[in-house]
Amino acid sequence: MNAPMFNILVVDDELSMREFLELMLSKEGYSVTGAESGYQANQLLEKQFFDLILLDIRLGDISGLDVLRKAKERHPKSIVIMISAYATAENAVEAMNDGAYDYLPKPFDNEELKGTIANALKLKTLKDEKKHIDSELKEYLHFGLIVGNSPRMLHIYEVIKQIAPVRTNVLITGESGTGKELIARAVHNQSPRRDKPFVVINCGSIPETLVESEFFGYKRGAFTGANQDKKGLFEAADTGTLFLDEIGELSLQMQVKILRVLQERGFKPVGGNEDISVDIRIIAATNKNIEEEVIAGRFREDLFYRINVVEIKVPPLRERKGDLRALAQHFLEKYSREAGKEITKISSYAVDLLKKYDFPGNIRELENLIERSVALSTTNIILPDSLALSLHKRRWIEGIKDRRFDLDEVAKGVSLDSILEEIEKAYLEKALECTNGSKNKAADLLNISFRSFRYRCSKLGLD
Repeated sequence: MNAPMFNILVVDDELSMREFLELMLSKEGYSVTGAESGYQANQLLEKQFFDLILLDIRLGDISGLDVLRKAKERHPKSIVIMISAYATAENAVEAMNDGAYDYLPKPFDNEELKGTIANALKLKTLKDEKKHIDSELKEYLHFGLIVGNSPRMLHIYEVIKQIAPVRTNVLITGESGTGKELIARAVHNQSPRRDKPFVVINCGSIPETLVESEFFGYKRGAFTGANQDKKGLFEAADTGTLFLDEIGELSLQMQVKILRVLQERGFKPVGGNEDISVDIRIIAATNKNIEEEVIAGRFREDLFYRINVVEIKVPPLRERKGDLRALAQHFLEKYSREAGKEITKISSYAVDLLKKYDFPGNIRELENLIERSVALSTTNIILPDSLALSLHKRRWIEGIKDRRFDLDEVAKGVSLDSILEEIEKAYLEKALECTNGSKNKAADLLNISFRSFRYRCSKLGLD
């Protein structure tokens, strides 16, 4: 990174750590100054402004929290990132309340630390230049209502820009909860039809007996209870976009009727004799493999080719973990506003835990998790303890506990390292759960040294 304009102060009373950080950050292009104590840090801050301060919370003479407060008093625009081998929820909350940008536990991941510093300084630059809300940044993180800037999502944005101006039918595929409807809305909102109706039909939620009348409407007297004419959803979408969500749930009979509308651009209401012409763009979505459905005879091949002129494949959240922080922050701001709370941030340690979870429910599950965490949080920052991941943790740990190891499997060949690693990880997780995240107490429960506990956690990705 080319960043010679940024001055960083590293405050740590451990010589080896201080020298390591100075060397690592100097290689990144920063101008780095070291301080071995709180007193020396305060002396330097009296004379010089630092863009960013990397500050250990435990120093030999003065508490890192005291240095933090004085640093923010002298230089409110300085960014302070706290680091500590003795991370606690109380210290993290106090540091964030006193103006710290983030709080990272030791041992930290070097790339994560560099990324946190780079992001903090980028945000500082944008704020200093009053560009933090300009259109470039908005497009970087948001495309319409879609959040994310991973390579997969940037490619989707480019596809949307290319296909939005034309009438081409689009098929959006992806697992449940990946945000297929948001993609469809983005296509509509970028198109010349943006001021026209955007009508959503969930094909799997309408009873089979009502599908035709809901889609195409009906005439008075068409059936018992039809006391007046009713406009269908296809007619309601005229001149706009019709989004057929979960189109794979349609019966073959309804698939034939949809195909006729696409071919003739018109339909007859139930009980009607005259065609109603419509000008609509079709965007369909499914969480099924439609090609397999065609082979199995459950989906018409001719309809498949009609709707699949352009396919947009939406990746699951586990394949776009680079977007997780931005997504989590987006939901945090949304639900904090709704709850009337001032929860402003998710700690990097909490984000790191989220990144280790696969989110089978995708973005919808992440949104639910953040909403619940906001509702339960009593602080202005989401910490690991605030995350509602305990249920998933318990399920995983209980799964290990209930596992029966079959020694007869050895004859077929097993991975002993994997089995032992699985057991070790489960015990470390359980110990941390029993001690509310205290590594010192967890090490005592397992009758190992704190240093050994830290090493094992680092090795197994539980930092």
